[in-house]
Amino acid sequence: MPYLLSRWSELSRQLISREIKSRYKQSFLGYAWVILNPLLQMLVMTFVFSLIIRVSSLGVPYAIFLYVALLPWNLFTNSLTHATNSLVNNSSLIKKIFFPRQIFIQATLIAKIVDFLFASIILVFFFLYYHQSLTLNFLWVIPIFIIQEIFTYGLALIFASLNLFYRDIQHLLSLVLVLWMYVTPVIYPVEMVPEAYRFIFKLNPMAVIINAYREVMLGGNMPKLSSLAIALALSLATYYLGRKIFNKLEGYFADVA
Repeated sequence: MPYLLSRWSELSRQLISREIKSRYKQSFLGYAWVILNPLLQMLVMTFVFSLIIRVSSLGVPYAIFLYVALLPWNLFTNSLTHATNSLVNNSSLIKKIFFPRQIFIQATLIAKIVDFLFASIILVFFFLYYHQSLTLNFLWVIPIFIIQEIFTYGLALIFASLNLFYRDIQHLLSLVLVLWMYVTPVIYPVEMVPEAYRFIFKLNPMAVIINAYREVMLGGNMPKLSSLAIALALSLATYYLGRKIFNKLEGYFADVA
């Protein structure tokens, strides 16, 4: 990714800028929606799952327990959803100009990371409000985030290339992401899952990643390295498969766009 962004830097900057600006163009609140969307989502889910259903948050205020997981999960789903449509939305350019098509996907992912950083401002206020202290293990957030982006990029390459040929892929993805959230410990702790079924979460990179964020940010502990290693291996395998599929189909993009 860094090579392409440097090789086609001007085009990349334009695509990233367009992706960021177009989303909230002619919107009254503009970029405030980047913060309001996850904040309102968190408030509703906190009311339901902490006051009505009363899901355990392992001694941590449920609002911050949820938001630490909701932020990376929203980054994952928003990145994947918009990246899947990135080739279709830019089909006119694909037909006219030759350049590496994965730049569209990369620009989308970077734009969503910018949204993620703005939405993280609320998390800073939560940490201050709830007097949540951080340890040096917080630095593990960086490699965890990198693993998440590798996994996201690999999936984005697969879904974006297939969506150009079969447009119902985007609808299938929406369904998959809804179901995927329920097998990822976003609204509940993994400790609530019976021991016999926890192996499923080890094979779900996003479950490992979400749990790792909580361990280092809320628990002040190191992430479970064995699980994180599995997530890294699955992420790299997904990226390798995504590159293979994307490169194989790229030569036909102009014909079907």
